[in-house]
Amino acid sequence: MKRPVPASGLGHLRIVLDENFYIGPGRADLLEGIERTGSISAAGKAMSMSYKRAWSLVQALNDGAGTPLVETIRGGTAQGGAHLTEAGREILARYRAMQEKTGAAIEPDVEAMRALVKPANPKP
Repeated sequence: MKRPVPASGLGHLRIVLDENFYIGPGRADLLEGIERTGSISAAGKAMSMSYKRAWSLVQALNDGAGTPLVETIRGGTAQGGAHLTEAGREILARYRAMQEKTGAAIEPDVEAMRALVKPANPKP
């Protein structure tokens, strides 16, 4: 499946902090979804991602960061759930801020390139 090009032209910003930890748009979207829904399953489902894949990404984020970014609460009568820790919210906020700054910094060059590129399927 072909991913849509962001309107900003930014593409995909991936921040690699070391060999064990990176964050990119997909991981940030998953963190945002967990914060919004309180559920790894619901966040993954909203991204058309299996629970196994979503859980695997949460584990990779937590292990790679060396501190939990997402905490889970076991199920049962309370149904369990998940939420971002303070570190998780901070990582997400800083990543989103970097996306905005990067987009703003490269916008003039993106627009100049757009002026040079002809659409493959022009609309009538």
